[in-house]
Amino acid sequence: MRDPLVLAIVQLNPTVGAVEANGARVRAARATRADLLVCSELVISGYPPEDLVCRVSFLDRVRFEIESLAAETSDNGPALLVGAPWREGNRCYNAVLLLDGGRIKAVRYKCHLPNYGVFDEARVFTPAASATPIAFRGVRLGVLICEDMWYTDIATRLTSAGADILVVVNGSPFDVCKPDLRRLHAEARVLETARPLIYVNQVGGQDELVFDGVSFVLSHDRTPLVQAPAWREAILPTTWYRARAGRLVCCTKKIIPPLGPEEDIYQAMMLGLHDYVVKNGFPSVLLGISGGIDSALSAAVAVDALGADKVYGVMLPSPYTAQESLDDAAAVASYLGIQLDVIPIGQAMQTFFTMLTPWLAKRPPDVTEENIQSRVRGLTLMALSNVSGGLVLSTGNKSEMSVGYTTLYGDMCGGYAVLKDIYKTTVFTLARWRNRCRPDGGLGPSGPVMPERVIIKPPTAELKPNQTDQDTLPPYADLDSVLESFIEDEASMPDVIARGFDTAAVKRIWQMLNRAEYKRRQAPPGVKISRRAFGRERRYPMTNDYRN
Repeated sequence: MRDPLVLAIVQLNPTVGAVEANGARVRAARATRADLLVCSELVISGYPPEDLVCRVSFLDRVRFEIESLAAETSDNGPALLVGAPWREGNRCYNAVLLLDGGRIKAVRYKCHLPNYGVFDEARVFTPAASATPIAFRGVRLGVLICEDMWYTDIATRLTSAGADILVVVNGSPFDVCKPDLRRLHAEARVLETARPLIYVNQVGGQDELVFDGVSFVLSHDRTPLVQAPAWREAILPTTWYRARAGRLVCCTKKIIPPLGPEEDIYQAMMLGLHDYVVKNGFPSVLLGISGGIDSALSAAVAVDALGADKVYGVMLPSPYTAQESLDDAAAVASYLGIQLDVIPIGQAMQTFFTMLTPWLAKRPPDVTEENIQSRVRGLTLMALSNVSGGLVLSTGNKSEMSVGYTTLYGDMCGGYAVLKDIYKTTVFTLARWRNRCRPDGGLGPSGPVMPERVIIKPPTAELKPNQTDQDTLPPYADLDSVLESFIEDEASMPDVIARGFDTAAVKRIWQMLNRAEYKRRQAPPGVKISRRAFGRERRYPMTNDYRN
């Protein structure tokens, strides 16, 4: 090998379907002084491309872009290791291609196609039949594509065939447990093979997924040598040489410390929202500001992600709205520096009540009247969205979505749900954290983003006099613990009861969770944070008579 050899981690934020733009990002990275740029999984198509790879015209565009990039490597600049969907005959593969010397030097395919959780690759890709190293300037690269690292066989096979280093290219979505799991699997492969490992992950938001980056390098003895930053693009050259025994050794040491759990979650929410808005071309966002903690935190995330000039708040008071809520909504807008308009909904409520009098008068007031208020608010926000072109953000959290404490076509109205995968107890934690800390890269204020009163007052929908959430729901600490057991752990009802929870409460929560599935199917997308997010990951039948 040429000594030293520079292998650069290229941690980019591609856009699904933007083949030429993604190729341009890779081209720009070639300004880096390196022998080889290692890019992430399917970087040319964006990840996950889903059924785009079923379109021959799309795959042809990918091939043309790859061939163009390959031709450009005849300039003696860095070679490229890039991920792309690759068609051979009538089969499509999740591939990594080595581009060097003006041509495609090697192609390798993914062996293990994940078909669980948010992944559905077995439906659109063909698995590889074998795995062999790629020769590059005197080094044999053992290339693994994401899921291939989570099993022992591929790394072992590559090492037996003479691989000097394991190079893992990834499109690995974030959840709160994922960083530790990735590192554990990487360390296991290094322990089994006694080979150093480069792990390259993408960053960015894609619909309900968000990718955190945090690419890294481990030495042959599992020592961490390099760790890229979370939540932003980065190019990190790493320098390698042959030790006397022939072992490949990295002499670069650069560790970016990991973020704390609160900032990790907050950054995921910021980047997920930012990329959903920007990549889909929305000029701004708008949301209802109620004076409660959910809308306050949603607004703070939006301002940090997009800037105050791109966020528009609306207070929609009803006759049941307390002056305290009006004051708190105004204070949140002032803290964040956003425009806030007040549009009372009392007149619209009365119009609906009058219109429906022949039917409403036949029974005592109930949730029907409450839901009319929520739907008037949803109608108003959607009308303002049509006027401005801004994306409506819904502000409900995972606890509410779990048990159906939401109104279809009311507070569920919107194009994106900032808190969709955030339990209520975590909402409190994040609000307190954001009042103390400003996230790296955040565009919002350096000080508090909401009054303390917004955090400590009892949560309420204010749809009837003196209402609080706990009139209908168990205390959030208990509710969230039971929900996490059912959703994240898939625990049975006896298991949850055995953890010390009241039997009647557990049964009631299970029933509410099941009944609300039809609402969740109609909810807007929101970024995945937990191990089991609603939507892509936790999919239960709406018609479901299972009694647990």
